[in-house]
Order: sequence, then C-alpha cells, then structure tokens
Amino acid sequence: MFTKTRETIWSALETVKDPEIPVISVVDLGIICEVKIENDTAYITMTPTFVGCPAIDYMRNQIKKAVEEIGFEKVEVKVDMNRKWSTNDISEKGKKLLAEFRLSPPPHLEGEVELTDLQAACPHCGSKDTSMNSPFGSTLCRAMYHCKHCGLAFEQFKPK
Repeated sequence: MFTKTRETIWSALETVKDPEIPVISVVDLGIICEVKIENDTAYITMTPTFVGCPAIDYMRNQIKKAVEEIGFEKVEVKVDMNRKWSTNDISEKGKKLLAEFRLSPPPHLEGEVELTDLQAACPHCGSKDTSMNSPFGSTLCRAMYHCKHCGLAFEQFKPK
C-alpha cells in the first residue's frame, strides 16, 4: 500500500507514457499542470500538446488508472484547454529521451518563431547541417527533416 501524497501521485504519473512517444512520461512532456489531494480525492490537471491531439482521452484514462493503482479510489483528471502548452515545458530529461528515441528535441524558444526558420539537430549523428523536408510528420506535433551529413531522414518535435 502506498502513502497517499502528492509525491506518490507524481511518481505514478512518471509511469504514464505518451502513446505516440512511448519513452517519455506525461510528466517529462510537461503536460501535467497541477496535482492536488482534497478529501481523499486526487485531482490532476493536464494540458494537451495540441487541442486536437487524438491521444487526450487515452492519456486521461491512463493517468486515472495509474493514480487509482496507488490507492486512490476517487481520481479526477481535468483537461485544461485554456493553458497554452509549450515545448519549453518539456524537461531536460524529456529532451534527452526524445533524442534517444531518434526524435530531434525542440530548442528552447522565446516569442513567435516561424517553423521554417529553425534548424534541427540530427538525432543520428548530431549534425546541425539539416533541412526541413516537410512541416508535416507522422503526427501533428512533428516535422520531417533530412540530415545532409549522414543522409538520414528524421523527425523533430515541432517547437511551439
């Protein structure tokens, strides 16, 4: 049996992985906004990476299940569409995990940036001699790039 604390909830949330990038947790992805406990009920607030993200309901259910497994009978997971998620919310650990997954992590950015103005580091060889092939990758949050150094194609998590 676990002690019902915010810390145990955060630990449980570390086990919930993004279904499109199964190496990174919802915590390291930066989509968990708030965790609180009131009257034996766990309240978790999350913000999706994109409003139209097809994995919102799946992640909400996985979050609820993970917190129930540590002993909370009442778990409420709220999706906050008002808070604007940013790739700057991804933890440093999360960025390393993205790179190990061969998905170029987004740079830390301030202000508005045009996607076409950005260069991505190749997750295969580390070269920044890359070019964007398409702003559309396998999911809404990725763009396709080509590395001129090693010749391999890769995706970058789109900065937002």
